[in-house]
Amino acid sequence: MLAYIKGKIDSKTNNYIIIDVGGLGYKVNMSETAIEKVGKEGEEVKVHTYYRVREDDISIFGFITKEELRTFELLLTVSGVGAKVALAILANISVAEFAMAIIQNDVSKIVKVPGIGKKSAERIILELKDKINKLQTEVEIKEINKQIEKQKDIEENVEEAMSALQVLGYNKKAIENVFEKINVTGLSTEELIRKGLALL
Repeated sequence: MLAYIKGKIDSKTNNYIIIDVGGLGYKVNMSETAIEKVGKEGEEVKVHTYYRVREDDISIFGFITKEELRTFELLLTVSGVGAKVALAILANISVAEFAMAIIQNDVSKIVKVPGIGKKSAERIILELKDKINKLQTEVEIKEINKQIEKQKDIEENVEEAMSALQVLGYNKKAIENVFEKINVTGLSTEELIRKGLALL
């Protein structure tokens, strides 16, 4: 029914955000990770939505990307997996990492999610393996691997740069606040240090 909602963020909590659309406030349930990334209060956002209707409840679930929405919908097809568990998985594992975990039968990756035991992880892999394989072509899988490696490189560069700035005597919290403002994609450790120094 609702493909997406576009409006201004009125407020944020740990479990949902309120989006103001022409004076109407929509309560949109999201993962904690998505809530952190979606934007700040007062900013205009667009979230892709899953509209759930039950006898005793009507809920809207929001996602930053279509891939997250598609993964959420796939997870709901697994027996024993509800919206709460699906959101927990998306909060702790990226879509690319989740797809690779299913394809590679990596139970250890999924059990890292709070509330997911070994049996549940095995059931998720068993029930989604064919569906994930149908969705992921060989080219897409290679691209996923590239994205994972690229993200690892970025994280390593950021950690090294932040450590270097701490050695120079800057406060850890101040460094973290500064790095939230920096677009770290494609920057080397040295470039990140320079940008950090310019803002500190």
